[in-house]
Amino acid sequence: MSPTRRPGYTLIELLVAMAIIAVLVGLTTSAIQKVRHAAARAKCQNNLKQLGLALQLHHDTQSRYPPGNTGYLPVQSSRYPALGWQVWLLPHLEQSPLWATVEPAFRASASPFEGAAHVGLGTSLPFFICPSDGRTNAVTPDPTLRPGLTHYLGVTGTDHKSRDGILFASSKVRIADVSDGTSNTLVLGERPPGSSGDMFGWWYAGVGQDLSGSCDMLLGVREFNLRTSIPVEGCSAGPFSYRSGRLDDPCSVFSFWSTHPGGSNFAFADGSVRFLSYSADTLMPALATRAGGEAATPP
Repeated sequence: MSPTRRPGYTLIELLVAMAIIAVLVGLTTSAIQKVRHAAARAKCQNNLKQLGLALQLHHDTQSRYPPGNTGYLPVQSSRYPALGWQVWLLPHLEQSPLWATVEPAFRASASPFEGAAHVGLGTSLPFFICPSDGRTNAVTPDPTLRPGLTHYLGVTGTDHKSRDGILFASSKVRIADVSDGTSNTLVLGERPPGSSGDMFGWWYAGVGQDLSGSCDMLLGVREFNLRTSIPVEGCSAGPFSYRSGRLDDPCSVFSFWSTHPGGSNFAFADGSVRFLSYSADTLMPALATRAGGEAATPP
């Protein structure tokens, strides 16, 4: 009797099997990444919906949108200098205890950047953070203050000096002022906090550019680099358009963009949230102004 032959694989069969496994692993990894991107984008959209609703609730109670930033100099010009629009929404975001600390903090210290009473400055809140940016919790633009950061900025309009949007320094805009239509006017958009060292992206309070909050919690769709207050070296003077950015590029703080593929989420004044691709850049100036008279409809 001949010995029993044990089944085996040829080298070609083994290589083919390994190639099939590699393809399956690649397809599975790609599918998982797409699911993660979709989940992060959906969570980001939900954050913006929360903020958009809070803006509407603030308008219902105060008959106007909150100021985009209260301005910093002179400090005496405002009861709460340098505060961002997000602070005024805290009561509508189930953050009443944090809101209750604001007035006592300013009684203790006239500057929001000084004194332990300003607990909001160093507080990170999940609805201000887009989960698609994995490095956010590690970003510490100022290791001394360790400010809470935001991915969602108020749209000042064309740029922070034009004041033709809804949220800008010392703004007092009402829905009645948005003659272009609330469904056609941007109020909030995405832009990741700046890379370590450029100091942009604070939500509680910030001077930004020109002591106006520009690039911290506010941004125009054709923003300029003023190189004042906190300069960003190596960047052009602008204006900057709506385009894809990079987390390691300090010049990316001057334009709206996101870590989602292909575009960013924006909240409109009617409370809706839409994803706008970068190809919509030519429409951005018309969508950003509240009363420009342009016949622009978001794609």
